[in-house]
Amino acid sequence: MLQSRRIYLPPLSLIGPGALNDLGEELKELTYKKALFVTDKILVKIGVAKKVIDVLEKAGIEVVLFDNVQPNPTVKNVNNGLRKLKENDADFILTLGGGSPQDCGKAIGVLATNGGDIKDYEGIHKSKKVSLPIIAINTTAGTASEVTINYVITDVERHVKMVMVDKNCLVSIAVNDPELMLGKPADLTAATGMDALTHAIETYVTKGAFGWSDALALEAIKLISRSLEEAVHNGSNIEARSQMAWGQFIAGQAFSNAGLGFVHSMAHQLGGMYDLPHGVANAILLPHVEKFNIPSCTYKLKRVARAMGVGVLDMNDEQGANAAIEAIKKLSKSVGIPSGLRELGVKEDDFEEMAKNAIADVCTGGNPRDVTIKDTIELYRAAM
Repeated sequence: MLQSRRIYLPPLSLIGPGALNDLGEELKELTYKKALFVTDKILVKIGVAKKVIDVLEKAGIEVVLFDNVQPNPTVKNVNNGLRKLKENDADFILTLGGGSPQDCGKAIGVLATNGGDIKDYEGIHKSKKVSLPIIAINTTAGTASEVTINYVITDVERHVKMVMVDKNCLVSIAVNDPELMLGKPADLTAATGMDALTHAIETYVTKGAFGWSDALALEAIKLISRSLEEAVHNGSNIEARSQMAWGQFIAGQAFSNAGLGFVHSMAHQLGGMYDLPHGVANAILLPHVEKFNIPSCTYKLKRVARAMGVGVLDMNDEQGANAAIEAIKKLSKSVGIPSGLRELGVKEDDFEEMAKNAIADVCTGGNPRDVTIKDTIELYRAAM
């Protein structure tokens, strides 16, 4: 049935080789004076942050560096960044990195204008005011946080990754320059790439999917499936990096406006409990959750298989759906993702607590098939 839709996208996105230089031209037209530059120590160490600082300083913008963002950013990271922003009177935020600096920067931006504690904003559209202006520069083809209305912050006291879906955190300018992604480690490329594939597949089968999100998700699946292996095994291939940048970019637009599913609900608990890389957790869980989902989205999963390059013309819907599961496993193995959660130190003793938290996760409502705590425990067990 036809219905009205709200589509949330950044006002401006710059994408493709050389996009960082295009940002310099945009900055000259803005009135920003001082940036809180949110990133991590690795990007500072390897010189990527310096490239961005050069662009900012050339545009006459003062830079206040905050590089204490850790993987799976915490409440403490956010509070420390907010303190630095206030102490230096920065008038906008610039984030550089993968999902961790992006999410941390969004949280800082929301608190800067709304006040309170970041825990107050867990859930859907909890803030009242638009965040401080944010320019987000992505360096991994994975989370797509630079184009979404989502961010995730870890509450270490509860061992929970808090998911915020908030239209007020949307960035002003999103930058995806694949030249900044060249030479990234193979394991990082694999993890973030499988994260992007998970976004695309979950968005395609989610309860909230609609025509526009379907088109984007299928195209993202195609782009990622045909370019991820090359990006992992030949990190200097600019064409593969560009294809991945586009794939994660449009997958992000799709899931930001249609939602995700239970892979993410379960993966968030692994991040909160064990501080595991989000993309790796998603990659391990994806085939198991989608196999569970087959009864509720059989035809769509057959189309996923086709988008991944599987010949499905002579298959019925169920055969095609199972072929999608096998294609996911094959791609995951080819890029070096661990075969199961046991390799990552996950313990069965934690399954019940993680299952309860997964059921309560904001992404669960989008899963095409209803899930119980018992189902969740069995899915964690199957993924071991």
